[in-house]
Amino acid sequence: MKKDFFVWMALLGVILVVSCNSEGRSDEKRNIVAENRIWQQKDGTISLKIDKAECYHDKTNPSSNTAEWNMVVSKSGRYDVWLSSATKDSTDLKYKSSVLLSIRDNRFETLPVINRVVQNSTDVPRSYFKADSFVGSLYIQDTGVYSVQVISDKVLPVDLKSNGSLQDDQTRIVSVSLTPAKH
Repeated sequence: MKKDFFVWMALLGVILVVSCNSEGRSDEKRNIVAENRIWQQKDGTISLKIDKAECYHDKTNPSSNTAEWNMVVSKSGRYDVWLSSATKDSTDLKYKSSVLLSIRDNRFETLPVINRVVQNSTDVPRSYFKADSFVGSLYIQDTGVYSVQVISDKVLPVDLKSNGSLQDDQTRIVSVSLTPAKH
């Protein structure tokens, strides 16, 4: 009888320890995810800068370079999706392969072209232009956290930006923006 009592108490103790530890880990993960979230601005714009992304670089296959964000959508509606690039040539972005952009269940694949050029932008090095490319539009029905992913050889490592050189590459991705669509 005493043996059964100790077995049950030991089992209860193990369950209690495991449940307490798993709650601590999930809180820690929630805090990390919360720190990496990009929040929607008051005007409805969501700006996902490459500096704030989790980036993965593959030296052997740069076309699989990836940037990922978690964005918080507080207003549902139709959004235009824009890709911003830093470029030295304001007439040709020189993308060799298409860019894959995923926002939850929506996938866009595009070879970016210049739709508008921003001179003297603080988002790019001084000798570069900021070029915005329209990717498409999507309707976001539910508010909440959305995962966004960009896959392209133009997702370049941060150390290239810090030394001011893009080597032979004249173009790199700077950000992805979602703006409320005009009716």
